[in-house]
Amino acid sequence: MKAAVLYGNEDIRYDEYPTPEVKPGTVKVKVRATGICGSDVPRVLHNGAHFYPVVLGHEFSGDVVEIGEGVTNVKVGDTVSGAPLVPCLKCSDCQNGNYSLCKHYSFIGSREQGSFAEYVVMPAINAVKYDASIPYEQAAMFEPSTVALHGVMCNDYQGGEYVAVLGGGTIGIFTMQWAKIFGSKKIVVFDIDEGRLALAKRLGADAVINTTKENYLHEAMEITEGKGYGYVFEAAGNTATMHMAFEVAANKAHVCFIGTPHVDMTFTPKQWENMNRKEFKLTGSWMSYSAPFPGREWELTAHYFATGQLKFDPEFIFRKFPMAKVDEAFALYKNPSQVHGKILLINE
Repeated sequence: MKAAVLYGNEDIRYDEYPTPEVKPGTVKVKVRATGICGSDVPRVLHNGAHFYPVVLGHEFSGDVVEIGEGVTNVKVGDTVSGAPLVPCLKCSDCQNGNYSLCKHYSFIGSREQGSFAEYVVMPAINAVKYDASIPYEQAAMFEPSTVALHGVMCNDYQGGEYVAVLGGGTIGIFTMQWAKIFGSKKIVVFDIDEGRLALAKRLGADAVINTTKENYLHEAMEITEGKGYGYVFEAAGNTATMHMAFEVAANKAHVCFIGTPHVDMTFTPKQWENMNRKEFKLTGSWMSYSAPFPGREWELTAHYFATGQLKFDPEFIFRKFPMAKVDEAFALYKNPSQVHGKILLINE
């Protein structure tokens, strides 16, 4: 088959690659659309791969074309997305349903062949069936949606409160939608990009705030009548938004860091003291799985995509490239400020 093969740093080529074989308990999927995740960028551009050569890619949709012995949850012809984590299912974390915390896991698209290819083989349990009416491009967004929902679940979310989502990227906008589906009092998205803020508003945000404004914090607190936000979700992995989370949180708030920082970060005593004085609860969120594997995050994404309540907008997608032009797609990330949204690779 053809695949986008990473041979070394900045050396990714559309090339011949062995077609993966189906084994008992696995399924083969013809990949139709696959997204480039932020975690793929350092693997390609900054010596971040576990080994070479490797086929990356873990956000994808496609059609089941072959099933292995013993597979009963899907059949040939089903449209599926793929949950990329392959947990050991034996350690204490897995036994407690905390698959994201498994220390002995594999991962489709980093530790084993991924979806930047014509075909991918995965355990049948990882194949998430979805309604065929959902376009492949939308279904390739399953994984970002589940990451967002996992953060909502980690934050012990309940409706009826003011909600702040810091960062209007793909995961931030999905986080906003999940919080709204489950009953926010009023939800506000914060970002520096007017285009992303307009998208957030179009998909259901009650208000949006551009944090480049000098008085943005006053505007944010005014919405809550000075009380602050009962639930705060940091979805950018940016030092500024992580500091911001401590500022906009209400007394007794729930604060969740979904974003992953990439630089050292410091807090002044006054900034950190917000957590003490407000007695808010701070938690992290990692990946997107729960019991029974792969979890409610994946089941509910399939359901709410199908009903239309979890909305998809073409502006989620910044650019689409044929898989054969994968090198051109990654070249854009050499200047990441020019990438505004998801880049998809399409098998034509």
